[in-house]
Amino acid sequence: MKFKILIIDDEQSIRDIFSLLLEEKGYLVETAETGRDGLSQARKFLPDVILLDMNLPDTTGIEVLSKIKKSLPQTEVIIITAFGTIKNAIEATKMGAYDYLEKPVDNDELLLLISRALEVKRLLREVEELKSELSERYRFSNIIGTSSKMNSIFQMMEKIARVDGTVLITGESGTGKELVARAIHFNSPRKDGPFVVVNCGAIPRDLIESEFFGHTKGAFTDAKTEKTGKFELANKGTIFLDEVGELSPEAQVKLLRALGEKEIVKIGGTKTIPIDVRIIAATNQNLEEREKKGDFREDLYWRLAVLSLHLPPLREKKEDIPLLCGHLIQKYSQELNSEIKDITDQALEYMLHYSWPGNIRELENVIYEAMVLSDSFSVEEKNLPMRLKGSEAEKEGVLFESDRSLNEEIHSITEKIEKKLIKKALREAGGNKTNAAQKLGISRKTLFNKMTQHNIQ
Repeated sequence: MKFKILIIDDEQSIRDIFSLLLEEKGYLVETAETGRDGLSQARKFLPDVILLDMNLPDTTGIEVLSKIKKSLPQTEVIIITAFGTIKNAIEATKMGAYDYLEKPVDNDELLLLISRALEVKRLLREVEELKSELSERYRFSNIIGTSSKMNSIFQMMEKIARVDGTVLITGESGTGKELVARAIHFNSPRKDGPFVVVNCGAIPRDLIESEFFGHTKGAFTDAKTEKTGKFELANKGTIFLDEVGELSPEAQVKLLRALGEKEIVKIGGTKTIPIDVRIIAATNQNLEEREKKGDFREDLYWRLAVLSLHLPPLREKKEDIPLLCGHLIQKYSQELNSEIKDITDQALEYMLHYSWPGNIRELENVIYEAMVLSDSFSVEEKNLPMRLKGSEAEKEGVLFESDRSLNEEIHSITEKIEKKLIKKALREAGGNKTNAAQKLGISRKTLFNKMTQHNIQ
């Protein structure tokens, strides 16, 4: 794709020189002599970059820039200025111009500036595409489920997303609390703001205040640089406090103060920083019971539970399992480049009779493992973990013959999956072991050891 550049300058010689230079570099070029013609050309040509002279016969560059930014906000503008109008050029950058060049213009500098402006434009386009993709991914309709319980949850989510109140999401581990929190955020008025995740159970007690609110340089022994806290990072957006029930009593007090005052102070700092964030908290614990026992602050509980949403475990909505299986098979078929399209009736029976203590997260793991192990075009019962078969066999009185113990079976399956995942990561990384290790989330040394263990060349 060729990038388009519009030159707006009243000097014929400059238009000719710039046109020749840019066309030789492969750009599509249009020119205009006046501000009026330039604006008309811009609306028709839709340029990626505009080279705009500050002094035009019919208007000023500032006026043209103002109109361009209103009608074509994604177009980058580079100001061309004479020495006497540098002050105006600086003012133009404050109004949204990418940068300015002083006459006489150095050709190499011009080409470099255009290249940088186009890179900025590309990055901005990617950001917009990512925002659009995230909004699409976290639409309520993309959360799978048609059971009556899920329909009730969808209705509540839609209502909660419209308002800005604090939300407490409860449910067992693996029920999709973070997915629901993201869906609420990306369907709310704050969808263009950040969504910041804090795993409250993974932060050491002595670092929780720094993680929440940040610290100044030298605030404590290891504070070698200033740090921005999660609340400040989430400004104008949403902060998701996962496993909020794991917070210590001291951390609960600090969180309560931030929620009440809507401002924070960094460790070692004196300046108060106002925060405008929506809080969505999640827990797999019964905070109401803990509050009654004195393990969780009552005032904090009621601050968090302004709006409450409980996600049922998978065993209570098993009618959603066939739909979930189909969705996961489609998802992992693309990821694994697999030709598996469905699941057999027998395998689905095992799924429906299992209690799913790990909920949807466990179901995802089971489908992924079964697809890795499958040699056919369907997920079959032989590909399922023994724990699922044992559940069905116990219920129906079926006996399975096996020469190996359950631990041996699980170990064997785990080794097969590990070997396939390592091979896949190496293939995707083009044989680069450092990149493959990063993909797998392990160290390079661990990857070498596992390659030796599995005899992977």
